[in-house]
Amino acid sequence: MPELVCGDDPEPSERTPAGPLFVPVRPGPAGCAARLFRTPLGGRTAAAFTSARRLGDTLGPDQPWIRLAEPALRALTAPLGVTTLTVDPTLSAPAPVPAARTIPLPAFRITEGSTR
Repeated sequence: MPELVCGDDPEPSERTPAGPLFVPVRPGPAGCAARLFRTPLGGRTAAAFTSARRLGDTLGPDQPWIRLAEPALRALTAPLGVTTLTVDPTLSAPAPVPAARTIPLPAFRITEGSTR
């Protein structure tokens, strides 16, 4: 069956985001580098967001970012062996909860011949 042109297809075959994405970066000695993440199964993935607000909601408002198109981000991470791109990821781990403080119980000593 021939592939339909995206304009005629109610659901396009390729689900790629349109336009530049917001890509989290980290500063480095030679400029900025794209941040790479791990999937729940441990694989490496590049992450990108469709808006600065979504990026800030997920990684914090102080997270630096750059705008890159999806093909440019894939070309940037492919030499590193990263072939997965996750768009608009959300953190799935729950926030850490402080451990309850435990009060140590006094030690009891049982001696031989004790009737108690």
